[in-house]
Amino acid sequence: MQNAALEAVGLPDDWRYQLLPVPPHLFAETVRALPDAGFRGANVTIPHKRAALALASAPTPRAQAIGAANTLLFEGDGTITADNTDAPALIAALPASPEGKTALVLGAGGSARAAVWALTSAGAEVLIHNRTPERAQELADELGARVIARVADADLLVNCTSIGLDANDDPFKLLGLDADALDSYECVVDYVYGERETRLVQAARERGKPYVDGLELLIGQGALSFAQFTGHTAPVEAMRAALARG
Repeated sequence: MQNAALEAVGLPDDWRYQLLPVPPHLFAETVRALPDAGFRGANVTIPHKRAALALASAPTPRAQAIGAANTLLFEGDGTITADNTDAPALIAALPASPEGKTALVLGAGGSARAAVWALTSAGAEVLIHNRTPERAQELADELGARVIARVADADLLVNCTSIGLDANDDPFKLLGLDADALDSYECVVDYVYGERETRLVQAARERGKPYVDGLELLIGQGALSFAQFTGHTAPVEAMRAALARG
C-alpha cells in the first residue's frame, strides 16, 4: 500500500517502505538506529505503540493524550516526533459525525485507546467493554469514558479486539453479541482486517447496516502517516487499489 503510494507520487527511486519485525526488548535500540540508516519515519504496530510514545522526544498533543503512538518521524536535529493517526482516521471513516452519539468500544488495547480518545473528543459518549475490567477501567478513567459489564445498545459499535482475525473465530460468541442485535446500531466498525471480510462486517453488510472495516481504517491512518513522511498528499485510490490486489 505505501510503496504503491510512493510510486504514484513519483518517489519510487528514493523511497521505500519495508517491514521490520522487532521484538519488544529490541524496540528502543532499533528505533534509535533507524535515522542513521536513512529512515525518515516508521509506522508502529502492536505491541509497540505505548513504547513508541515513551521513546519520542516530541510527542504530539494527540499522541500524548491517547497514550500511544503509531507514527514516528525522525528529524534532522535528532528529534523523534510521535503521532497517532489511528484516531483521526476513525473519525474520517465514519459515515456521520459521532457528536451526540453513544459509542460502544470493545477492547482496551492500543487501538481502543485511539478510538476512545477520538470519539470522546468528537463529542460522543463512550462505553467500554473488555474481558479484563481493570484494563477497561484504567482506560475509562484516563480518557473520560464509562465501563459496562456486558454489551449494551449504542449508536456505534467499535470492535478494537483481535477477535475475528482468525477465520474460525465466532465474534458473536466471543464478544458477547447477538447477530440480530446489530440492527440496534447505526454503524458497525471492525478494526480487524485480513484477506477476507470478518464475520462481524459480513453480518452488518447483510443487514444493510453502514460499516467501516479494518482495511478502510488501515488506509486512513496510512494516508495520514504517508503525508507526514513525504510531505505529499497521499494518493488514497492508489493505496486502496494496492490492497485490493493483495
